[in-house]
Amino acid sequence: MMRVLMAALAALILAPVASFAQNGPLRIEITDGVIEPLPYALPGFIAETGDAGGMAADITRVIGADLSGTGLFREIPQDAHIQRFGAFDTPVSYSDWTAINAQALIVGAVAMQGDKVVVKFRLFDVYSGQQLGDGQQLAASVGSWRRLAHKVADVIYSRITGESGYFDSRVVYVSESGPKNARQKRLAIMDYDGANIQYLTDSSTIVLAPRFSPNGDRVLYTTFETGFPRIKMLNVGNVSAQLLPEVPGTMTFAPRFSPDGGAIVYSMEQGGNTDLWKMGVNGGGAQRLTNSPSIETAPSYSPDGGRIVFESDRSGTQQLYIMSASGGEPTRISFGEGRYGTPVWSPRGDLIAFTKQHAGRFHIGVMRTDGSEERLLTASFLDEGPTWSPNGRVIMFTRESPGAAGGAQLYSVDISGRNLKAVNTGGAASDPAWSPLLP
Repeated sequence: MMRVLMAALAALILAPVASFAQNGPLRIEITDGVIEPLPYALPGFIAETGDAGGMAADITRVIGADLSGTGLFREIPQDAHIQRFGAFDTPVSYSDWTAINAQALIVGAVAMQGDKVVVKFRLFDVYSGQQLGDGQQLAASVGSWRRLAHKVADVIYSRITGESGYFDSRVVYVSESGPKNARQKRLAIMDYDGANIQYLTDSSTIVLAPRFSPNGDRVLYTTFETGFPRIKMLNVGNVSAQLLPEVPGTMTFAPRFSPDGGAIVYSMEQGGNTDLWKMGVNGGGAQRLTNSPSIETAPSYSPDGGRIVFESDRSGTQQLYIMSASGGEPTRISFGEGRYGTPVWSPRGDLIAFTKQHAGRFHIGVMRTDGSEERLLTASFLDEGPTWSPNGRVIMFTRESPGAAGGAQLYSVDISGRNLKAVNTGGAASDPAWSPLLP
């Protein structure tokens, strides 16, 4: 009998549902509400060469952390397993796995081949007694073993949920140190789960709001190295950076790449007025997109590049608006109580995430692109600055704790408001921006 893990108390579907026939492969159907995580078994990957034992254990651990960390899966402890695998091709004793209520089984092996790590794995639907898809084999350099584990987890996640994964991705953010009234800030980059932190700038000047290019090779951010906000573009590979051209007497900030990577939309303050502008990625062909006495900032493109969502106080309070990517009259989409800011278009195109301030509390929320079906996912002293996972399922943001001893920390939450958790960055952190899936 095939099983589909259904959402209990399903109410408002916030994203396309992965729906499958009852007699089809094992799948999770993801809807809003509280769901019971799918129980899976992950026996330790087998070391097929004598020097692969430690690597096999590390890769198994990362795959388990990726899957269980979504809140959609629950790993059955290895000491509860009945069957033990001595070889990768050992036949599966399905009754041993149904006896411990496992619905999915992951079997894998690791081998060392010179400076390469080779991983092969298979995924089984325990209740149907069938393998899901073909087995796969992946290889990478020894130094990239964590990426290899993330790629395996992405494949498994995709086969069970019907959605693309998000584990093999990175996050650029602002690493903070020092007292709350004199913070030192520098750009840092890490794996999505907080591993492999690398610093991209020093703390000699304030840096804000880093944003990835569509293929993840460059980062735009705002720097105060000249004494005023300027836009800078950094090459992630060689950690070289350059200031983008400016109009004398202006301040530029809040940049973001277009989906094709060929243009940059940003805010420019000139003569006390702040409007949205667009220029080529190399700094040429600047074009004014708004012309209003209000403050327009925090622009974000739709995935198809045809529209821009941004925040503006043109109505008297901070609200969200959408306009054509070439400019023109914008349409207001936020109408709830409170103030709205930092909108970001989902990579799926169906939702916009935002920061909301109301009744002394800050929230991360989502709404449809027409402003309907607003839903608040978090609430705290200060939550702000959402960024989307590559598959549009999870949002990462900054949470600031109150008081002189308080600090900023990165958190993530899925779009139903479930699975709120801190991201381990080893210190204070803010302004996250999620990369696309790595190639």
